[in-house]
Amino acid sequence: MNQDAGPADIADVTDTAEVPVVDCLPLVHHTVRPEWIDHNGLMSDAFAVLVFGYATDAMMIETGLHGGYRESTGCALRTVETHLRFLGDVPEGARLAVRTRVLGAAAEKVRYAHELFVLDGVRNVEAVAGTHGIEGAVEASPATLPTEAEPVATTEVLAVHVDRRAQGATPFPGAIRQRLESLTEDAPSWAGRSIGAVADPHA
Repeated sequence: MNQDAGPADIADVTDTAEVPVVDCLPLVHHTVRPEWIDHNGLMSDAFAVLVFGYATDAMMIETGLHGGYRESTGCALRTVETHLRFLGDVPEGARLAVRTRVLGAAAEKVRYAHELFVLDGVRNVEAVAGTHGIEGAVEASPATLPTEAEPVATTEVLAVHVDRRAQGATPFPGAIRQRLESLTEDAPSWAGRSIGAVADPHA
């Protein structure tokens, strides 16, 4: 590809590229490693972010924003805002699954959410087993996640599609935007929240 190609040229190339077609985004699985444990004896916040990052990688593969796309176009997703919630304890050795939901896509922006589940003690765990193209990810339908599983952490993310050569935001190619739009679902009830203010004891 011409290194001087602009956003319009990029769209022309990628609109005709084959974009993976899936009915839903894959679950991403990990087992909590000893080095992920903090001073409280639980998984560190930093490694929860790492696991969510792997889930974002899986989402990019499934929507055509994979390594080949980034190399050929010079474009990529860049996170501009996140909101994390920690809802439960995650011990060493716990088996994890992350469910990803696309909540909206338009022009150069995409909003999505990840939910982290601990599968130990949950029935029918083997139903979500499988293999996938990146380390830590498995190919499975979110519908196969056991219904009694409750998230122990969530994150909501706003990301922008950027042209790294031009150093600015650029619209998604049509095929990729359509793929993101086809995966879009209603936001869960917890999405869109902000951190509450702490009362001033001197007020």
